[in-house]
Amino acid sequence: MSGGEFKRVQESQTVLKELMVPSYANFGGKVHGGVILSLMDKIAYTCAASHAKGYCVTASVDSVDFLNPVEVGELLTLYSSVNYVGNSSMEIGIKVVSEDFKNGIVKHTNTSYFTMVSLDEESRRPVPMPGLILETEEDIRRFIEGKIRRELKRGHRLEMSKIKKELDMIKEINKLEGENCKLYKS
Repeated sequence: MSGGEFKRVQESQTVLKELMVPSYANFGGKVHGGVILSLMDKIAYTCAASHAKGYCVTASVDSVDFLNPVEVGELLTLYSSVNYVGNSSMEIGIKVVSEDFKNGIVKHTNTSYFTMVSLDEESRRPVPMPGLILETEEDIRRFIEGKIRRELKRGHRLEMSKIKKELDMIKEINKLEGENCKLYKS
């Protein structure tokens, strides 16, 4: 798959630190989730491009569950690592931690997985990328879990496609009774 080239996981691991400033605040006074997502996309690209030694794009993002709010004034640290590599796509694992200097509190705010694709800059077609050298038990575990996530996503897409094709709208509309919606009738 990789054309014989392999790289160590550590070679592309990336850390990004940024102070959360007042302009990042949402209407509730917490750091806006979109700011954090933007930083996650930035570090995913940096990690992926470092591994592929070329241009990469975000293909998908697995769920992003915000476990703890991020406050203005905290230091946000993002850790990224290539977890799994296919032929032209890879999974980048990202862990986000916030630190409150004043109170000495460190919080895990979220973990997410970005699928990045390596593209030829001229043709914009996917290109093969180096494989991974798995040196530690953690490297192996992350690779296996990334492979499983990839297989589950593929299975989910196939299942959703099948459900959509077989959808009986009349039957489904009748099931809307008791849901928090109202059908408009003209």
